[in-house]
Amino acid sequence: MQRHYIIHGRVQGVFFRDSTRQKARELGVRGWVRNRPDGAVEAMAAGEESAITALEQWFRDGGPPAARVERLEREEVPEEHFDGFAVR
Repeated sequence: MQRHYIIHGRVQGVFFRDSTRQKARELGVRGWVRNRPDGAVEAMAAGEESAITALEQWFRDGGPPAARVERLEREEVPEEHFDGFAVR
């Protein structure tokens, strides 16, 4: 399973990307995360459905302590191959 996310809110400058990488690795999720010019964070997550669901719930719960997630967009996308989880 693979999902593409766009996370809106106070998500840049609060260790959101690095915290996402740590959480994804903990869950066994592969993919990437990066800042967007519009102030949002974008992520691609691939792996077992339960792991992707757990990462998504972490996003919905607000991510790292200093972040504030206001809106989460998600889209199911065709699977790609990723080695690990990277910050871009």
